[in-house]
Amino acid sequence: MNKFIYAFFACATIGFAQTKNTTNSTTTLDEVEVNFPKFKKKKSTISQEIESLNQKQIEFQNSQSTADLLQNSGKLFVQKSQQGGGSPVIRGFESNRILLLIDGVRQNNLIFRGGHLQNVITIDQNIIENIDVFYGSGSTFFGSDALGGAVNFTTKKAKFLSEKTKTFSGSINTRYSTVNQEKYIGFDVNYATKNFALLTAASFNSFGDLNMGRSQNGNNDIFGIRPFYISNNNGTDVMTPNEDIFLQNPSGYTQFSIMQKLLYQNSHNFKHEINMQFSNSSNIPRYDRLSETNSAGLRFAEWYYGPQKRLFLNYTLSKEKAIFGSDFKLMTTYQNIEESRHNRNFKNYNLQNRFEKVNMFSVDFDLQKKFEKSTLYYGINTVYDNLKSTAFSNNINTAAENSINTRYPNGDNNTLKSEIYASYNNDFNDKLSWNLGGRVGYTTLKSTITDNSILKLPFNNIEQNNVTYSFSTGMVYKTSHYFSLIGNLSSGYRVPNIDDLSKIFESAGGLLIVPNVNLKSEKTITGDAGFKVETKEFELENTYFYTKFTDAIVTDKFTFNGQSTVVFDGVLSQVVANQNKENAFITGFSTKIKINFTSQFHLDATLNYIYGRILNADQSQIPLDHISPLYGKMGLNYTSKRYSADLFILFNGRKPIDQFNTGGEDNQIYATKNGSPAWQTYNFKTAVIFSKNITFYTGVENIFDIAYRTFSSGINAPGRNFYFSAKYNF
Repeated sequence: MNKFIYAFFACATIGFAQTKNTTNSTTTLDEVEVNFPKFKKKKSTISQEIESLNQKQIEFQNSQSTADLLQNSGKLFVQKSQQGGGSPVIRGFESNRILLLIDGVRQNNLIFRGGHLQNVITIDQNIIENIDVFYGSGSTFFGSDALGGAVNFTTKKAKFLSEKTKTFSGSINTRYSTVNQEKYIGFDVNYATKNFALLTAASFNSFGDLNMGRSQNGNNDIFGIRPFYISNNNGTDVMTPNEDIFLQNPSGYTQFSIMQKLLYQNSHNFKHEINMQFSNSSNIPRYDRLSETNSAGLRFAEWYYGPQKRLFLNYTLSKEKAIFGSDFKLMTTYQNIEESRHNRNFKNYNLQNRFEKVNMFSVDFDLQKKFEKSTLYYGINTVYDNLKSTAFSNNINTAAENSINTRYPNGDNNTLKSEIYASYNNDFNDKLSWNLGGRVGYTTLKSTITDNSILKLPFNNIEQNNVTYSFSTGMVYKTSHYFSLIGNLSSGYRVPNIDDLSKIFESAGGLLIVPNVNLKSEKTITGDAGFKVETKEFELENTYFYTKFTDAIVTDKFTFNGQSTVVFDGVLSQVVANQNKENAFITGFSTKIKINFTSQFHLDATLNYIYGRILNADQSQIPLDHISPLYGKMGLNYTSKRYSADLFILFNGRKPIDQFNTGGEDNQIYATKNGSPAWQTYNFKTAVIFSKNITFYTGVENIFDIAYRTFSSGINAPGRNFYFSAKYNF
């Protein structure tokens, strides 16, 4: 792994050497704008670390899912428990500790868990126009959950005739991949007039079982082969030899997505927008659980997520300089999310089925007031969500049904968040920009147990009321046209949700998570310090950060009705629960380099290092979970008028087994006996503009077919993959 680090910093040295004689060079970075999150801001004046992917970059990557897109960008670490998944990690924070947004609307709901999430796969790349990744505590702008940062997916917009050259326009996309026999087709159509526009987009994905790499990863033994799987023959479970031990069977699934947007601007310049999105998947095999073994062979005969449905209905009213000279956006949103879990043990023919239905209502009123050298952002955000949790078991042979415990309390479950915020940005002069902001709010949570006969919990309801608050301040100081110093200090909070407080869940390795009604909000304070060098030939950005946790929620040993172990679902399990530990911290750095050898040929490189520890009362330290190993990306890119090519390396460092968190979500049981080995893959992608309307994309990923598994994942990464894609614009 050291050779990559040396090569990385060698590039920096070369780049500094190339900054000579640049007095006439200029940069366009000042003009780059970021959706932050409801209004655009110039990236050069933002003190928070931000990375973006535009539509052209997204299309060129041609990744199979949005999770793969984030992973292949080198900007994030992504964990996977199954092919139909992908859980982004920002600065050691994951799942409900980072915030996902679509068009500025929060996706995190009351059952976003602290383990690993697959929600990003419900967002099809075909509808994404831009992705902005915000690093560090972001509660002032985003509210609860943005402890490690936020990811905002901005979808394509319906456009008026002034932005289009013709009334009807659009595109058709297709893709085929060899590693899992992926078949994809998607399209979008825009209808435009002077003051009315309509955009329709839809896509369909079919993924077969995923082939892992077949070549040894350095000196490490090949890990993760699939010698057997469970088949059911005439109602009897059978251990079946896998004809191809490198084929991860079963892992395939399908996905369907559709989006409809309508945009209208009246004579008074009020804009009305309706944004409707729907996605649905087939059953998705939970591959990590299906690979678990016991004395009988494989532990589970079936374990899959049921169809994951996401419905998004949004109405936005906006106008510039409408209220006391402020631009405003009023967004009302309804979201409906359905997910389910289905599992049964080998030769146990009672299939357990647990269903979760979430309704989410939000109102966001955001304003922007521009002054000569400053901008004030302020607003009110309110979110209400509720949950219905049901469960039953059915015998797959006799169809007999029985009641079982639900994943969450089987009564009424809801949360309500109401918050106000303000942030002031000032360009003090040509060299100094600074910002100051704050947010305050109030959150309520209610959860009731209607039927307490199965586990006999010592309570029937849970209620919490929390006052929330956060602040942020930062500055960007340009010592010259090419060099900037950046500092940022911000706080974050995450209010416990239903998943934290009320879940009853069998985790990996015979652990049973039970409710803990005494949880408090997690809080963080993050300090960033960094610098940027920006010239025509060379760009370098380096950021060091330190985050301090207070009341960090971690999973640890607990007692249930006075007992540390209980029999659950026929298995003697260690009792654990979410608890507020006294203290924890995460620190690290990120480095980004770009060297423009010519106007067409350049080098990009990123490097990320993270270190996290829980501080016990006796001041001893243990590893914090979700802390990814050293990771990054390095690539050479060539772009001309009709042709683009990218040769790049994705790499991860080693994570020794003694650096895993034993009681959290690091998933030692899915790692090798020594932990998570270092790995690197070599990849090549191209795009050819064949004509004015047709573009062909092709490439090969994991060229050397390396067998590897990313840290904390339960499925091996794809082996060598050839893909072929075409886009037709009209």
